[in-house]
Amino acid sequence: MLQIEVEATIVAVVATTGKRGSSPSPRLGILARRHLTEGDPVALLGTVHYEVRDGVALLTIDNPPVNPLSSGVRFYMSQHLTTALDDDGVEAVVITGKGRAFIAGADIRDFGKTPNPDEQPKRAAGALIEESAKPVVAAINGTAFGGGLEHALTCHYRLAAPGAPVGLPEIKIGLLPGGGGTQRLPRLIGAERAMDAILTGDPFDTEQALELGIIDEIIEGDLVAGAIAFAKAKAAAGGPHPLVRHRRDKVEADRANPDVFKAGEAYLARRMRGQINGRMAFDSVKAAVEIDDFDAGIRAERANFQVCHDHELRAAMIHVFFAERQAARIPDVPRETPKKDIASAATIGGGLMGGGIAMSFADAGIPVKVLEVTREALDKGLSVIEYNYNRMVRSGRITEAERDERLDRIEGVLDYEAVADADVVVEAVYENLDLKKEIFAKLDATMKDGAVLASNTSGLDLDQMAAMTKRPGDVVGTHFFSPANIMQLLEVVRGVETNPGTLA
Repeated sequence: MLQIEVEATIVAVVATTGKRGSSPSPRLGILARRHLTEGDPVALLGTVHYEVRDGVALLTIDNPPVNPLSSGVRFYMSQHLTTALDDDGVEAVVITGKGRAFIAGADIRDFGKTPNPDEQPKRAAGALIEESAKPVVAAINGTAFGGGLEHALTCHYRLAAPGAPVGLPEIKIGLLPGGGGTQRLPRLIGAERAMDAILTGDPFDTEQALELGIIDEIIEGDLVAGAIAFAKAKAAAGGPHPLVRHRRDKVEADRANPDVFKAGEAYLARRMRGQINGRMAFDSVKAAVEIDDFDAGIRAERANFQVCHDHELRAAMIHVFFAERQAARIPDVPRETPKKDIASAATIGGGLMGGGIAMSFADAGIPVKVLEVTREALDKGLSVIEYNYNRMVRSGRITEAERDERLDRIEGVLDYEAVADADVVVEAVYENLDLKKEIFAKLDATMKDGAVLASNTSGLDLDQMAAMTKRPGDVVGTHFFSPANIMQLLEVVRGVETNPGTLA
């Protein structure tokens, strides 16, 4: 599930309207206040719910589908925190999210827009938390990306449910963390680990986050009940309660290490040449180490964030973000169409394209068989695959262990019967229609029912290939671009009879 979440929300995630739930748009939050009748134990206000349980204020973010940190959420979060901190009957605060996300990032639809003054809180939630004498606990129920993790890092304590990934993926939309992430994360886990997380945008799973100290505990079972009990215990123990901004041990050790930024510099040179947000993110993390004054570091981060926000790279990468997701939506294929489970794959042909396609499957964790007609051709194809993986190790793109794992997923075979149980098979021989038709006839006679029969053809008639089978609905074109294991573009070609389940 983690990889699905990461792929789908690989950057600060956007809330889509009209897809799930019935909550009003954040923009309409102020106009859509709902006051319940006297005696109702829970007061609902906009996109954040507020209630008091056993002396603990529970704030639940409810902004479906992924709880983005919209202007409405920020407004009501600040309002409810003020209420809780001013209430003598409240001894602690727990903040959580409704559904599968805690806060899955900023709402990037707000980027580039002039803020509405009526939607701006009087005091930012983070400032209220850091000034609070009452313990504030983040109960991370699901994805906490971007502003979600940054918000959690302002809290005194962080608890998480199993399987709740955390990360700062803003780099992947032309930005850098702009809510204190470049200053707090190095103080918590050290500059080198923080730099890697921020420059790559890759998340931590829950166990990694616990090991690094990003979260304090993993709560099995009822997260909210566990968080309330935890908060009450901390309140009873008394303060002061720890703030990440006050941590100095990690950055002081980093300051004494002359090599602490070498890996980050190497990554910029190798992977982010010409990307201004990479350099701005690097400089921001460096400021966390070199500047004693936390607030001065925050100002440096915000200045660097604004440079990236105003740069054309940000607009271009956000456009790509939306375009990639739109490409996955086929207008006449309903969202509820059942998807085929792909647990095994095969390629027909182990040459340049077939080998690259096999590597793509292996890279995705899917075992794949490569079918060739002769032992000589098969050995050559497998040796090229191994050579390519070795090059990736030498360039630092993968480790030796990752190379070995991927090679173990690739098996060479010489007989069609050996690929009969694959969930998907991709024909990747040279562009000869008669040869491809012959291959599809063999696949039809061999492959299990329900298998996807795909062709990598770039221009030949897919329907003529499908006509060689008794299952044209399972036939689809999958035009990879070379090198197939590197290029992210895949052209999906629909035949006249290709069914929705095959496309989904």
